Amino acid sequence: MSVDNNTVKKIARLARIHVDEDRRDALAGELNAILSWIEELETVDTDNVEPLASVTGHSLPIRDDVVSDGNKQEQVIANAPETTSGFFVVPKVVE
Repeated sequence: MSVDNNTVKKIARLARIHVDEDRRDALAGELNAILSWIEELETVDTDNVEPLASVTGHSLPIRDDVVSDGNKQEQVIANAPETTSGFFVVPKVVE
């Protein structure tokens, strides 16, 4: 896969960032270098290798899922600038 100026422009639009036109060629080169490195990683033989969650081999301690300090809805929403029916009101971010 190769990244060109149009692809960089589309990625920038989707990420909602401004990329100057004179910077797009350099950014396309950097993205192509990253993609070629990823393609190189795909050649590594990972057969018979177990997935790791931690390199130390230690597991995380598991605790009981117990509510210890709940039922404070009024105190929590008291600091909110706007609430409705016990919930925070936030501005719409997705159109």
